[in-house]
Amino acid sequence: MLGLAVAWGACVVDARAQQPGPPADPPALPQEAPEAAPLPPVEGDAPAAGRLMDRVPRTADEKSKLLADLYAHLATADSPDAAKKIQATIERLWTYSGSDTVNLLMQRASKALGAKDHDQALKFLDYIVQIAPDYAEGFNRRAYVHFARNDMPSAVGDLRRALALEPNHFRALDGLAQIWRQTGNAKGALSVIKQLLEVHPYWEGADRMAEELAREVDGQGI
Repeated sequence: MLGLAVAWGACVVDARAQQPGPPADPPALPQEAPEAAPLPPVEGDAPAAGRLMDRVPRTADEKSKLLADLYAHLATADSPDAAKKIQATIERLWTYSGSDTVNLLMQRASKALGAKDHDQALKFLDYIVQIAPDYAEGFNRRAYVHFARNDMPSAVGDLRRALALEPNHFRALDGLAQIWRQTGNAKGALSVIKQLLEVHPYWEGADRMAEELAREVDGQGI
């Protein structure tokens, strides 16, 4: 994922906005896509959250409910370790699209990203967002590719779409704050970091960043 995963504060666009047509040469698909493996439960410090993940969600509504419950556990986690376990489960759940085809394309995009083949990854991700415009993680992953290619406007647009679909996407929120800060928008970055801390109180570096941004905005310590 993004080291600087991009997020958007109050200004998000409708993820259902019209997308360009399908690529001229979409990635070839095998005859059958493999079944997704079950998500592992959270263990240890968060048994209640762990019970939420006993099975893979089979519908979009079930996935939404599981995520809502997990976000509630994350926001009230009593330790960084507990938060990390819940975070890992949420991140796995983000990848489930309800489509074997999309799941397979995501695997291929991830493999291309691992090989730093951004052109091939972008090809897969372009196709994903065409066929699954309600799938937030497709936009989030494509935003990373745009970021890696130094195409900030496209990265921003995709993260707006990801956050329109999944407002609690903490990686997208972190990235947006980082980009806003890099581009001199300290006020916007501070707003997003505060939102991130509400979602994930233990996000690494967020408290320090919030303090630094507050000093930039207010001209004094907090």
